[in-house]
Amino acid sequence: MDLLDGRLKFRHLGLVVAVAEHGSVVRAAEALHLTQPAATRTLRELEDLVGARLFDRGPRGMTATVYGTAMVEHARLVLAEVRRAGEHLAGLREGQTGTVTVGTLLAGTSVLLPRAVAALKRERPRITVVVREATYDVLYQQLLAGEVDVVVGRLGPPPEPGRVRQHTLYHEPIRLMARRSHPLHAAGRALELADTLAHPWILPLEQTTLRGELEALFDRSGLALPADRVECTSILTVRALLLATDMIAALPELVVTGDDQLAPLPVPLESVRRTVGTTLVAGRTMTPAVREFVRHLEAEGEELGAALTGV
Repeated sequence: MDLLDGRLKFRHLGLVVAVAEHGSVVRAAEALHLTQPAATRTLRELEDLVGARLFDRGPRGMTATVYGTAMVEHARLVLAEVRRAGEHLAGLREGQTGTVTVGTLLAGTSVLLPRAVAALKRERPRITVVVREATYDVLYQQLLAGEVDVVVGRLGPPPEPGRVRQHTLYHEPIRLMARRSHPLHAAGRALELADTLAHPWILPLEQTTLRGELEALFDRSGLALPADRVECTSILTVRALLLATDMIAALPELVVTGDDQLAPLPVPLESVRRTVGTTLVAGRTMTPAVREFVRHLEAEGEELGAALTGV
C-alpha cells in the first residue's frame, strides 16, 4: 500500500484523529468546522484508500478497529511533525515566536517549572507555553505522539528506554511535613516512622513513583501503610489539609521551602529522594522555541540543585 501516491490528504489525517477523540463523526465534524456529509465522505475515502474499516459503530459511539488504532497513531505523529515544522520555520524566520507544550507530573515541579517559564517569557514574550499536568504514563504517550514537547518532573525508568532521552537537573530530598503546632513537633526527640502512625497521612496516588518509594520504606520498616489516610497529589489541597488537621505528608523539599506554617518532622527519610529532570523523544529535532525553553529549564535546574546542596 503506497500512501504517498497523492491520494492521502491532511484532511484525512485530521478527521481520523478527531473521530477517535470525539467518538462520533458528528462531533468530529463540528470540531473541524465541517459539515457532517463532508466528514462522512472524507472518512469513507480514507477507508477505501487503506482498504479496511477504521471504526466500529456502536450504541456508545465509534471505536477504532485495529486498523483505525494504527492509523490514528501515525496520523497524530504526522500532524505533530508538520505542526512542529511550521513552528521551526517560523522560529527561524522570526526568532521570537512558537509554542512549547510541556508536560509536568502531578505535584511534580511547582518551583522549577514556573521559574523556567518566567525566564523564557522575559526573553521571548511571544512564545506561547502550554502546560499539561498528568501522570507519567499519560504524558509518556503524549510525548511519543508529539502532543507534548518535553516532560518535566521526577525521572524514573521509561517504559521504552531507547525511544526517549532523559537529562537530570537536580536531586531533591523528601521531607515529612506537618503544621508547626502538630503534636509530633512537641516530642523533643528524633522520631521513627512508627511514631507517625498515630496520626493520619496524606499519600500520593498509587501510580506515582513517590508512592512506590514510600510503600517500600514502610515495608522495610516492617510497617503497613497508614490505615487512616488521604490519597492526593494536589499541592494546594495537601497544604490546606496539613494546616487544618493533624495530618502529615511526605513532600519534596522545594515545595515547602519558605513556608513558615509547615515544618519538617525529625523522621529519617534518606532513602526517599527524587531525581528531577527532562524527558524528550530521542532523535526528534527541537524547534527553536522548545530549545530555548529547555535551556532555561537547565539553567534554573542548575541553580536549584546548587541551593539544595549548599554549593
